[in-house]
Amino acid sequence: MSTLIHKPANLFIITLLCGVMMSQPAWADDDDDDPAKIAEMAKAFGLISLEEAQTKALAAKPGVVKELELERRKFRSGWDYEVEIVDSNGAEWEVTIDAKTGKVNSVNRDWF
Repeated sequence: MSTLIHKPANLFIITLLCGVMMSQPAWADDDDDDPAKIAEMAKAFGLISLEEAQTKALAAKPGVVKELELERRKFRSGWDYEVEIVDSNGAEWEVTIDAKTGKVNSVNRDWF
């Protein structure tokens, strides 16, 4: 009989916890994809321009630029441009450019 008393209480606690977890605010990430804001930040921080980043990314992986973001690195200090490119076969790629030096840090196939 004591297990019957505890089951509704356990169910209530689980439901309450799920509700609290689902009502947490969404946190924004540290990247930006507004071209005007990116240009302003690049100038303020002494970074290469959006156009330079796009040119370097397309030299590393030819195609069409789908998206370009300026992102703060999570584990090292500094900034990177993340350039999403669609190649002639329709495959999506992510090219990461060091926003200070213009060096291509990585070219990875975007599988999702």
